[in-house]
Amino acid sequence: MAFLSFLVALFLAFLSACVAPVPEPDLPPKELIWEPQQAPFHGEKKVEIPAEAKALGHFAKGQSLLGQGEFNQALTEFEAAVQADPSNPFLRFRLATLYLRKGDLKKALREAEEATRLDPKGVDNHLLLAGLYSSMGEESKAVREYEETLRLDANNQEALLYLGALHLKLGDFEKATKSLNQLLALNPNSILGHYYLGRVRAKSQLYLAAEESYRKALELNPKSEAVLMELALVYELQGKMEDAIQTYKRLLRGNAKNLWATKRLAELYVGQNKLDEALAQFQKLQTIEADPREARTKIGLIYYEKGDFERAASEFNMVLAADPENDRVRYYLGSTYSEMKAYDRAMEEFSRIPEKSDYYADAQIQLAYLFDRREEIPKAIEAVLAALKKKKDEKEILALLASLYRKAKDYPRAIETWQGIVVLDPKSDQAYFQLGALYDESKNKEKSIEHMKKAIELNPQNAAALNYLGYTWAEMGVHLDEAENLITRALKIEPNDGFYIDSLGWVYYQKGDYKRAVEQLERAVELTNDDPTIIEHLGDAYEKVGKLEGALKRYREALKRSKEEEQAQRIREKIQRLDKQFK
Repeated sequence: MAFLSFLVALFLAFLSACVAPVPEPDLPPKELIWEPQQAPFHGEKKVEIPAEAKALGHFAKGQSLLGQGEFNQALTEFEAAVQADPSNPFLRFRLATLYLRKGDLKKALREAEEATRLDPKGVDNHLLLAGLYSSMGEESKAVREYEETLRLDANNQEALLYLGALHLKLGDFEKATKSLNQLLALNPNSILGHYYLGRVRAKSQLYLAAEESYRKALELNPKSEAVLMELALVYELQGKMEDAIQTYKRLLRGNAKNLWATKRLAELYVGQNKLDEALAQFQKLQTIEADPREARTKIGLIYYEKGDFERAASEFNMVLAADPENDRVRYYLGSTYSEMKAYDRAMEEFSRIPEKSDYYADAQIQLAYLFDRREEIPKAIEAVLAALKKKKDEKEILALLASLYRKAKDYPRAIETWQGIVVLDPKSDQAYFQLGALYDESKNKEKSIEHMKKAIELNPQNAAALNYLGYTWAEMGVHLDEAENLITRALKIEPNDGFYIDSLGWVYYQKGDYKRAVEQLERAVELTNDDPTIIEHLGDAYEKVGKLEGALKRYREALKRSKEEEQAQRIREKIQRLDKQFK
């Protein structure tokens, strides 16, 4: 305190000297005002000014320069003050705050640490040091300094607030809650106290309690954007989308240009399929966002969802005009052209997406579908193989490749591809089902039956596999009771499947129970309408029960719909046989 009194006295004396009367002409004013170390009278001995006085002079000049907005010059004076009196904790503290203001955290930390060492009981020193440690990511040191601040001043609200916020950041919700509750006990009107307590509760998934904290903060400041944003997000986490929407609207009434609130409101409208309302928000974003390209992209996607593909394509094209390398938007544009049935333009856009792009594999898949549509199967296969270079073990892509090999009648490669899927997912009943079907098509009944059994073993509710195995045995005329059992199980799962009903009818046919066969096959034809095999089956059953005209009619219907020459030839022979009986 004695040193401080000395500084104050010296400072007052310095100010008095600055406003002294004009001296005699033989004594220049400059020497009196700016060089107080000079003797005031000629012939008097030169007096050495103490370091403390030099420090105060630099301090006073620095303060004056700050007031004039001359920050850099002021900083130089404060540095000189510390150099003149390096053991002064106050000067160290003040210099640390200036370094902090400049953004030089390392120098600020150095001075704050020295100030704290020189004055370990200085509450402000510890607070500043804690803040610097926190800013530099040294959270444990920051916690230590805040705790020391509270040891020196148990009711320091600033330390309680920052310590609570720091514990929240570190994930120690219990300690964060304790600090913030202490703060609110001291100051129930602390907006930040309620705000951070709300955040702690939200992170702890205590959403109703978090709502309560945010509402208290809003009672103190109804227009706080930060609190309104947090409250809206808590509503979203609870699925209270309408409450969230109303909260975002409230925020936007206070600040119509809040980007985040506008974006979230738009996204919520999209989630509720309120596309017109979402569109209005994204259009608003174009006027307030520095870069409107993302808003325009979202507008394009909304038009896409609404089925307005022309306008969607226009939006995406405008984005690409400004940002030709935007592969995501180019992918959207290609998809839009596909929906517009402008397949050539769609293929052009998908083809322009480079291999390095995250959208390359998806673009190649889309190209594969378009090539498949054109029945250019080799090109479709080539596109899928290109996609697999980026997404090697994607089961969906492998399944697409297998289906293309199947269309190309390349059964060995199709089977090999599905075998690869089985390796990736050995418990996939669908993979075994597809393998069984492929073995059947490649005339390997034994392997087909083996894989169908495995599919059923993995999933006893796989109706397709139950029916397939049952029908296979019915076609072979073996294990007919077991076949009937399998198909009956499939029909319990899908009772109105016309193909399963046909299978059951065919089992009855093979058993010689033609009356029941006719009943099932008539129903199957009614449900499937135009399947040539099922119509042929009904013709066979009619023939067995003596309905020859009905059989002939069904055979002719089947022949019209048949696409396989082997089946068509078989049906012609049946028609010829019956025609002879009518002649």
